[in-house]
Amino acid sequence: MAKLVWFETFESRENAFRRERRLKKWNRAWKIELIERFNPGWRDLYHELW
Repeated sequence: MAKLVWFETFESRENAFRRERRLKKWNRAWKIELIERFNPGWRDLYHELW
């Protein structure tokens, strides 16, 4: 089962798309560091969206 371990919110779709394109260029280690900085236990954050 998949977990939601990280998310960001944005004021507009364009800002979200811009951020997504930027993150796609990051290497895996940087993405893992981003997750661990904000969610060190890799908790499932799905329920925090609602």
